[in-house]
Amino acid sequence: MMLLRKAEPDDAMAVARVHVRSWQAAYRKLMPDEYLDQLRPEDRAEKYTFDSVDPSKPRTIVAVDAGSICGFATTAPARDPGLSGFGEMYALYVDPAHWNRGIGVALVSAARGHLFEQGFQHAMLWVLAGNVRAERFYGKDGWQPDGQRRTDMVWNVKVDEIRYQRRLEIP
Repeated sequence: MMLLRKAEPDDAMAVARVHVRSWQAAYRKLMPDEYLDQLRPEDRAEKYTFDSVDPSKPRTIVAVDAGSICGFATTAPARDPGLSGFGEMYALYVDPAHWNRGIGVALVSAARGHLFEQGFQHAMLWVLAGNVRAERFYGKDGWQPDGQRRTDMVWNVKVDEIRYQRRLEIP
């Protein structure tokens, strides 16, 4: 039975392992292999802050199955200029070994619910251009591209991204 809960500081390494494995699987044709192959959970874990209670800071929800973290979603107020009053889905990743089991659906729903509870009526997120799996997933959840694109540096790699938005409703 899967459980969703707020991430805790001790979860950092487990979340980082999910983060790295999902990047290595989902972005294999979209980012350089040599870059993906050198990703290390130890490096990623150092960047997480799961102990903040400040509502303006990111909040991460983890999915736990059989005692192990198998996915996570991170939300916060939107960082994009011109979208004040929007919440943002910073990240949503599920370990590839757990894909197609409804974990992503549960996480995106919980993340939307959290943003709504924080007072947001709209949310946005960025999807790596060419990530058809993510585009399909978010489309099924009611997210739509809003026409904005950007080139960004993510973990020291230049990427092209497409912005999606959706209205938030009572969960």
